[in-house]
Amino acid sequence: MAALQPTSLSKHPLSSGTPTQIFGSKVQSGDLLPTQFRFWTSFRSKTGVKLKASAEPPALTRELKGDELKGIMEMESGCDLFDKLKNGFLSFKSHKYMENLECYQALAKGQAPKFMVIACADSRVCPSTILGFEPGEAFMVRNVANMVPTYESGPSETNAALEFAVNSLEVENVFIIGHSCCGGIRALMSMQDKAESSFIRSWVIVGKNAKLSTKAAASNLSFDQQCTHCEKESINNSLLNLLTYPWIEEKVKKGMLSLHGGYYDFVNCTFEKWTLDYKGSIMNGKNRVVMKDRLFWC
Repeated sequence: MAALQPTSLSKHPLSSGTPTQIFGSKVQSGDLLPTQFRFWTSFRSKTGVKLKASAEPPALTRELKGDELKGIMEMESGCDLFDKLKNGFLSFKSHKYMENLECYQALAKGQAPKFMVIACADSRVCPSTILGFEPGEAFMVRNVANMVPTYESGPSETNAALEFAVNSLEVENVFIIGHSCCGGIRALMSMQDKAESSFIRSWVIVGKNAKLSTKAAASNLSFDQQCTHCEKESINNSLLNLLTYPWIEEKVKKGMLSLHGGYYDFVNCTFEKWTLDYKGSIMNGKNRVVMKDRLFWC
């Protein structure tokens, strides 16, 4: 906002020395002079935020309504959010970083994670929170619906992360984690063949085979049940897609790399884990995942 020019107090409507009504409360003009224009964030009533002002033009001394009030509340809410983040960081620094300083200093020199995790971008399903990964234990990439495109699909941030994790960090496990109520899978299942192009459509089409197999196996189920079926089917589809990367399949074949699927049901707080049986899947022509070491945690 442009700086206001000094106002002659002798001519200002607030310079008479008599009490002046601003928003229904009485103030003396002398009380206003040292006061900077600011938001008065008192929410004792639902009438909204009010302004206190110094010797500003009277137009500024009015009650805010509608979009203006909403904007102010959003700004203050943003400050509160970052205050929370600041407190979170300071708590982390004092209770984790400083108490494990030697560990964090070692991590500053390099990383050697055992896991490469591919999870959904959904804010409700943070792998570190759910599975207790500590810094340095898992190299992660998160995308919509935790999908892995085929090698032939070309570059993406997901296969770039895979290449780095498998070939440079030499992780021993790739773990694809899906979850319940996945919006990306719901978008995939709702998608019409002739729908307009969009970034979401272009991405979730990676799971087209999972959608087709779901429609074939679960057509008698409700749409919500079909989505749940597809959430798990898509994980297996991505596990098979991993085998289209020559350097991944080579390491899996030699026993240097294991491929795992996981499914987090945050409605009931349960977790399923399974491992791809490479030999069994090969015998099926890489068209269907054969599982082993299946576990259910509840």
